[in-house]
Amino acid sequence: MSDENTLIFYDIPSKIGAWSPNTWKTRYSLNFKGIPYKTVWVEYPDIEKTLKDLGIAASATKSDGKTPHYTLPAIYDPATKTGLTESFAIAKYLDEKYPDKPILVPKGTEVLQKAYIDATRDKFVEVVRQFTIPKVAWSLNERSQEFFRRTRKQRLGKTIEELDPQGEKRKEEWKKLEEGLGQIDKWYASGKEDILVMGGEDKACFADFAFAGFVIWIRILFGKESEEWKDVSGWHSERWGRMIQVLEKYE
Repeated sequence: MSDENTLIFYDIPSKIGAWSPNTWKTRYSLNFKGIPYKTVWVEYPDIEKTLKDLGIAASATKSDGKTPHYTLPAIYDPATKTGLTESFAIAKYLDEKYPDKPILVPKGTEVLQKAYIDATRDKFVEVVRQFTIPKVAWSLNERSQEFFRRTRKQRLGKTIEELDPQGEKRKEEWKKLEEGLGQIDKWYASGKEDILVMGGEDKACFADFAFAGFVIWIRILFGKESEEWKDVSGWHSERWGRMIQVLEKYE
C-alpha cells in the first residue's frame, strides 16, 4: 500500500499516549487485521471540525436528540475515499473492504457480539467511569482538558473532582466493580481456558477488543504497578490480566 493510500486513524492525544477505550477498540482492530495505517492525533476541541472537513458524518446525537455529536475513533481510507466513525461500523467496514485479513465480525456473530458489548457496558463500564473519568481529565493536554472538564460538568452535573469517589464510598464502588466483572466471568462457562469470547487465544473478535479497550483503560490510566491494576488483573483467577496479555500483540 503506497503512502498516499495508507489508511488514516484519528485518535485523541494525551500526556500518557493512547488512552481512550473507544479509540482502542479501533486500534486493536486495525492491528488485528494487519492493515497499515497512520495515526493523526486530534485534540478534543478540534474533533468536530476535523470530521466535518473530511465529510465524515456524526454517528450519534447529543442529549437533545437532534444536535450531531462528533466523536472518535474515526478512519479515512484514501484507497476508497471513505471516512466513517463509530468503532463497530469501522470494524464492519474493515471486514468488507479487507476480507483477506482476519475477520473481526464473522458471519452470524454480529447480533451476539453487540449483545455482549451492551451487557459488559451495564456490568462494568458504567461503574468504572467514576474512577477513570477524573484520571482522564488529569492526563489530557491543556486544550483537551479544558474542553473535557467543561463538557463533562454540563453532561453529568458535577466537576471532575466531585466525580472521584473517596474513603468508604470508594471502597464500596470498587467492590461493585469487582462484582460486575465477576458476573461477566461467569459467562465463560468452560472455565479458565476460554479467555476470549469465541474460545481460545487464537479466536479474537471485535467483542474482545471492545471490552478489552475498557479493561486496558485501567492499566493505562493508573499504571501497571498501581494497586488498581493489580486488583483488576488479578480478579477471577487473573482472567482480565490474562485477557489483556493475550491481546497484547495487537496493541
